[in-house]
Amino acid sequence: MKVTSTDFQQNVGRYQDAAMQRPVVITKHNRPHTVLVSAALFEVLTKGRVARPVEDLDDETLRAIARSEVSPEFAHLDDLLKDWSP
Repeated sequence: MKVTSTDFQQNVGRYQDAAMQRPVVITKHNRPHTVLVSAALFEVLTKGRVARPVEDLDDETLRAIARSEVSPEFAHLDDLLKDWSP
């Protein structure tokens, strides 16, 4: 999403909300000037993915993990772990 700096200044809240879903490019003189991103994306970009205890995950993330499935094309990888023990 691209917005002018004037539009951004007049609708800060709207673009803060939009940045939770995808970066918002703020232009100045028709050129990209600044990018607004969510705090979570900023953390990933600056620190890399951070491992967290499962207790710290929100309900939406836990539901997404529970619904996730491995694509059939990677099913053979299960055989690699079949007899593995720590």
